[in-house]
Amino acid sequence: MYALVADIEKYPEFLPWCVALRILKDETTQQGGKILSEMVVAYKVFRERFKSEVTLSPEANQIDAHYVDGPFQHLRNQWRFEDLPDGGSIVHFLIDFEFKNVILQAAAQSVFEKAFVRMSEAFVKRADEVYR
Repeated sequence: MYALVADIEKYPEFLPWCVALRILKDETTQQGGKILSEMVVAYKVFRERFKSEVTLSPEANQIDAHYVDGPFQHLRNQWRFEDLPDGGSIVHFLIDFEFKNVILQAAAQSVFEKAFVRMSEAFVKRADEVYR
């Protein structure tokens, strides 16, 4: 699951509302590192572009994303993966965000739970397709 989440370039292929993603700078090695990316998300009449710095830490089984530029006041998310003896994983996910625009913030809060479930399901479905 770590590898699937770390492959951020593939997000537009399966992640709802992610219509484009571009790697601006890649400073990663097998041991981890940082990626600067720009993502375009679209939902109904809203279309926003933002930059994030993604830190990959494979030895810690952790991925952190920090907001750099765009429509947010702040945005942070963290993925932490626990390997299970049967080959599966437990995924711990944290997200904290606030839009600069009050209308966007209100819209995001009203659909957040449904959006989170849909995005989670997209990652599970992608894992099933990739890893069977």
